[in-house]
Amino acid sequence: MSSRAEVESAFQSLRGSLWGLAYRLTGVAADADDVVQETFARAIERPPHDPGDGGRRWLFRVATNLGLDQLRSRRRRTDSASWLPSPLEDIEGVEEGTEARYERRESLTYAFLLALEALPPRERAVLLLRDVFDHPAADVAAALGTSEANVRVLHHRARRRMEAYDRARCRPSRELADRTRDVLERLVAGLARGDADAVETLMAESVRTMTDGGGRYTALRAPLVGRKRVARFHLETARRRRPISRFEIREVNGLPALFIHTVPKRPQMAPRVVLRFELDEDGHIVELHSILDPRKLTAVRFASEL
Repeated sequence: MSSRAEVESAFQSLRGSLWGLAYRLTGVAADADDVVQETFARAIERPPHDPGDGGRRWLFRVATNLGLDQLRSRRRRTDSASWLPSPLEDIEGVEEGTEARYERRESLTYAFLLALEALPPRERAVLLLRDVFDHPAADVAAALGTSEANVRVLHHRARRRMEAYDRARCRPSRELADRTRDVLERLVAGLARGDADAVETLMAESVRTMTDGGGRYTALRAPLVGRKRVARFHLETARRRRPISRFEIREVNGLPALFIHTVPKRPQMAPRVVLRFELDEDGHIVELHSILDPRKLTAVRFASEL
């Protein structure tokens, strides 16, 4: 049996990778925190017998299955039409490792995390372990308690579901970050002036907006679609939030986003919001997201908290 010291050493060396796997599996930073803590607790209480690799495969197996439990639980209780991932700062520090099919930075983008939502839990785990963390099929089979043949089937299905994402992959380059910041600054200026034409000009005709309040704050019950409707919604939201106490542009999940800290006028108004979007090839906003749920904001810090 591995000694406690050996298990602790293996866990500490893999903490970042385990957290990164759990975050991609669940889409929620707070859930990833819980998964990593429970993985460590199990490693201390019931260390693996003769792990052979310092406990690496065992730790990934535990974290994978705990993450899948969290994912299934979240999907049972949450309306997927209004669900958004947790924004995450400092993606450079999540983990290190060899690059597989998807780059580590790319696999932390909102576009990638939202694409993963189309995958059933086990397909999601297989895709992450194979195409992000570059684990051998045999290790993935052991982690999921299945055969290598079934892993290959799940992997094939997962890749097919990711084809739409693969046709327009989101690689968080400096050029894309600069374009995103420019559009974001113009969006903020238009919202501040109440200029509907300026706001609509930045959006694609079929733009879609979503707000995730976690059931705690006022939010859209379903995505809102269409340039005029989306612009009107965000103009009205900006009007209701005046005066904004503080706002700033910082990077989340590899791209610039707007951090808004408001003094609420009523209990249903969220005091902290992260606003972010996706651009199409022409530089127009196609997806606009507002994250209000405080449990989704545990991995970011607002200026008032710094």
